Amino acid sequence: MGEGERFQLGTVGALTLSVVSSVSIVICNKALMSSLHFIFATTLTSWHLLVTFCSLHVALKMRFFEHKPFEQKAVMGFGVLNGISIGLLNLSLGFNSVGFYQMTKLAIIPCTVLLETLFLGKRFSKRIQFALSILLLGVGIATVTDLQLNALGSFLSFLAVITTCVAQIMTNTIQKKFKVSSTQLLYQSCPYQAATLLIFGPYLDKLLTNQNVFGFKYTTQVTVFIILSCLISISVNFSTFLVIGKTSPVTYQVLGHLKTCLVLAFGYILLQDPFSWRNILGIMIAMMGMILYSYYCTLENQQKTIEASSQASQAREGESDPLVNVENGSAVVSDTIGQRQMSPVWSKSND
Repeated sequence: MGEGERFQLGTVGALTLSVVSSVSIVICNKALMSSLHFIFATTLTSWHLLVTFCSLHVALKMRFFEHKPFEQKAVMGFGVLNGISIGLLNLSLGFNSVGFYQMTKLAIIPCTVLLETLFLGKRFSKRIQFALSILLLGVGIATVTDLQLNALGSFLSFLAVITTCVAQIMTNTIQKKFKVSSTQLLYQSCPYQAATLLIFGPYLDKLLTNQNVFGFKYTTQVTVFIILSCLISISVNFSTFLVIGKTSPVTYQVLGHLKTCLVLAFGYILLQDPFSWRNILGIMIAMMGMILYSYYCTLENQQKTIEASSQASQAREGESDPLVNVENGSAVVSDTIGQRQMSPVWSKSND
């Protein structure tokens, strides 16, 4: 098996792990919050991150991965920003209607595309933009209902979108810039994310729920579901960094909307949640957008691979030809390597 095939297989595995773990934790948390009335989402997330860090520390001691320190300021800033983005998303949900919150989540993809275009010089073809538009239309039809606006809620949603986009872009760029794996980045940033949410989580939850997380009655059933949620979160957090590192922030967001559609379908089929033809239509349109996105990314990757191979062949021919300037050949090879590294593909092309 070649290196390219191994990379493709690893990417598919990361995407599958992300979908399965995310859908599982949504189901677990839905039971925890709806049935058992444990509604402290931000504090629960801080526990998720704390358990994730502890599990990674054990894995490090058992030498499952190698610790690779890098710029401390970058790690700290990244970790705190991630924690803030989670808190702002929860605040957005608390101060807005569910419909407007869904619109906030939909806004993350176009905002990410805009930021990567303006500040990273990344280009998205019209075919990719068309596929993303179909996807967002479908998810909007399936999930967005009431749209009640208010000044504070809108401002919080704006901040949530910006911080989430920047944090996910940083996840991808930091891994490439410092040549660290998703596990190494998650291990080093987890303490800062957990600390941020552990400090502000209880106050934020009290603001949103008017209840104290420390005054909640923890029955055996609630405790079991909290532990189960924390264990599943290890896989969720790991797969999130893995997917963004192997693909892109935009692809991760596309995957996130796939999870939304799967959760809706699961709720209708197994839990008999209310469902309408509008939900079905929206999910079908969204799935069509995801298929088109995957197809166009794969197609563009194949085209770039062919172009890179052609340029590499020309460079080798130039090196073997004594009449060809050596410096020109070196420039071609360097450019070819750069294009390979920047290929926006499904296997390396999102939340």
